[in-house]
Amino acid sequence: MKAVRLHQFALQDALRVEQLAETLPGPGELRVRIAAAGVNPIDWKTCAGGGAAPFIGELPWIPGWECAGVVDAVGEGVSGWQRGDRAMGLLNFPQAGNCYAEQVCAPADQWAEVPPPVSLVDAGGLPLAGLTAWQALFEQAGLQPGERVLILAAAGGVGHLALQLARAHGAIPIGTASATNHPWLTELGCQQCIDYHQPDALSQLEPVAVLIDCVGGDSAIAALTAVAAGGRVVTLPTITADQVIAAGIEQGLQVTGMRVRPDAKQLEQLAQLAAEDRLKLRVECCFELDQVAKAHALSQSGHAQGKLLLTP
Repeated sequence: MKAVRLHQFALQDALRVEQLAETLPGPGELRVRIAAAGVNPIDWKTCAGGGAAPFIGELPWIPGWECAGVVDAVGEGVSGWQRGDRAMGLLNFPQAGNCYAEQVCAPADQWAEVPPPVSLVDAGGLPLAGLTAWQALFEQAGLQPGERVLILAAAGGVGHLALQLARAHGAIPIGTASATNHPWLTELGCQQCIDYHQPDALSQLEPVAVLIDCVGGDSAIAALTAVAAGGRVVTLPTITADQVIAAGIEQGLQVTGMRVRPDAKQLEQLAQLAAEDRLKLRVECCFELDQVAKAHALSQSGHAQGKLLLTP
């Protein structure tokens, strides 16, 4: 099989497409022939020596934590799955990776079935961003129907899913994004769009109960003023989490950071929402395996709208 492997930590020119021997699923595992794998900031950060680099073990290493495809081998002791089933998963985050490839083996309990109306390409980009949005909104922030929630970078991979999940839950989503993205976000259910280029826009916003920070740093700290007294904040970028948490606590807010975790049950619920057309994933661009450097560069630029994918 073909796979992208990292041989040394470096931001550019560190990844190579190589031909590797096919692997067999171990007990309790599925082998999935990958149709699409998500490209996420954690991937290029880890390849540069940051992100999850301390957890991945020895190099060489195959990046990529989320994918979707078709089951082509079932390990001993696995029930409920058979060859030909469509599956998607967030795999062993943050330790393993291995999705930048034509196939991957992973425990059966980390996979969720992809319903027929959902394409495997869309499913390949849903697990990491979708589970991040779900866990931030409902586990960490405890979002309730009728509450106002402000989502920073609402046009990004996590942001555009978070606003749809908030809307489906009966909450009132508000999002920051460039003005060019406002019509699209309105179509997705954003009740109020704020241009992040306008420095005073957030100061004029009616206070919100919840803030989901997909940006971090000074922008997130400035947005804390839009949160009502005693409100809840979830900050996602780990590199600035301590700063945002400290600033929020100083303002009397409940602030937490988080790392997404695999959860097949939650992923099944996300898949069902997608099948019902209540959750729409925006795919910015699909790249072939040998274009991985270009995919990482676009992700690093911060200008991608929606998700980036590799299609082996």
